[in-house]
Amino acid sequence: MNTNQLKYFVSVAEHHSFTKAANQYYLSQAAITQQIRALEENMGVQLFTRNTRPVALTPAGSVFLVEAKAILERMDTALTRVREASTGLVGTLRVGYTKGYERSDLSRKLRNFHLEYPNVLITCFRHDTDMLASGLVNGEYDIIFTWDSTDLKSADGMDYRLIERVPLVVALYGSHPFAQRQALRREELKGETLLYMSPSSTGYSTGDDYFLELYQKAGYQPNILLRSNDIESILMMVAAEVGISVLPGYCANRMDNAENLVFVPLLGEEETEEILAFWPKDNPSQPLEHFVAQL
Repeated sequence: MNTNQLKYFVSVAEHHSFTKAANQYYLSQAAITQQIRALEENMGVQLFTRNTRPVALTPAGSVFLVEAKAILERMDTALTRVREASTGLVGTLRVGYTKGYERSDLSRKLRNFHLEYPNVLITCFRHDTDMLASGLVNGEYDIIFTWDSTDLKSADGMDYRLIERVPLVVALYGSHPFAQRQALRREELKGETLLYMSPSSTGYSTGDDYFLELYQKAGYQPNILLRSNDIESILMMVAAEVGISVLPGYCANRMDNAENLVFVPLLGEEETEEILAFWPKDNPSQPLEHFVAQL
């Protein structure tokens, strides 16, 4: 049994014809027939019923068709991996991420991928959630890491994976009465001047609806002084004691020595933000395929 015999067998089975299989491989019908007979003799079974038109598989042939396809696919995968190991995976990977997520462990994920595939050029783009979703749909990015503020999960042709559920924190200035607390509940923020961080540039998204609903569940309408998707500006205003803000926990990462800023965890099962990775199902990029596998 050899690879060519498997390929010829699959071709005859799919075309229901020795003649069409011969044409596919630019061989004579006699040559294809000879190879199939050799395969049958080697296996000790009959794979085709030849007294029918079109040619039909025997029960044994039907079973072997599934296995033959799997063998050929595994061989192709093995050859691809061997070539990658010898020449290195090459190409590009365009990664978009929501504002603030640069403080997460995304850089570690990218670094690990780069160390394994140094010939892949990784380019990164920081943007609002709605712009990320639009860019992904329009082919500007290979993969994005974002809140699903645009309901991208329901879009046709998209694959996604939950990367993490990020706890929310309250950003406070040092002299705020809550600054010494170990944790807070959203109910306790009633009456506070809020600097509201929106995931999108429009300020109106499914993500906004979800988080604003949490205030309603807490029993009040938030006193929002400012809506912004610029995390750095919000933190600057908190430090200036203009107001406080509720932010995803990654915004507080690597800010242990931030001047006049204190971050207190927000309690509650719903007080989290989901970060998801999205990529198009029909993207043929091998770097993307390997990166997703690493996730």
